[in-house]
Amino acid sequence: MLKIRNLDAGYGKLRVLKNISLHVDAGEIVTMIGANGAGKTTLLSTIIGLVRPMAGEIEFRSWDCWKLSSQDIVAAGCVLVPEGRQVFATMTVEENLILGGYVLQKKEGKAAVLRELEYQYELFPVLRERRNQLAGTLSGGEQQMLAMGRALMSRPRLVMMDEPSTGLAPLVVRDIFRVIVRLRDEGNTVLLVEQNARAALSIADRGYVLETGKIILQGPAEDLLANRDVQRAYLGREKIE
Repeated sequence: MLKIRNLDAGYGKLRVLKNISLHVDAGEIVTMIGANGAGKTTLLSTIIGLVRPMAGEIEFRSWDCWKLSSQDIVAAGCVLVPEGRQVFATMTVEENLILGGYVLQKKEGKAAVLRELEYQYELFPVLRERRNQLAGTLSGGEQQMLAMGRALMSRPRLVMMDEPSTGLAPLVVRDIFRVIVRLRDEGNTVLLVEQNARAALSIADRGYVLETGKIILQGPAEDLLANRDVQRAYLGREKIE
């Protein structure tokens, strides 16, 4: 579904990503772990078209992402749940969700958006309870659910998530990760960027370790969990059951 070959990207003359190659197959959860500043957010921003590549190839469902705008990439079926949620604080929960269905409405009409809205309320019941509440007044966990629901409103093929557990209580993190697993089990594809390496690898099919803009390790998630270098560098004591 997603193939990246020899990708360099960054800001101005600063090269953050260096010769990155990876792939994400349909129906799997792939996680990218690494410390702050490793280039994880830059990678997602480059895939979605917010950062332009310096070199290399990004192919999504046979489309060359070099030639597509961010809007075109979303319309093709790739969405990003950004770090820090970035909900529209002065709009209601439902208005945020409906805005996320803009691409779907253009393709299939308003009825399809309303059906998808009901699915998001089933996936995140608290959003139904808060549907008329301003997004800026939600808790951090509720805002994360809203950001995920808003992205899913376009019925994407690939969902990219940037640090969905940041700043959330362990019980909320558990619920968020259960939803991610459910998305995979229902046929969706997820590229998950996370600092909570243990939690991410515990639900992923495969993983990559990014360090100073380079992929230094890759493999099945269970192998990375067992890798002593990964354990020493990235796996703390906290565990999500």
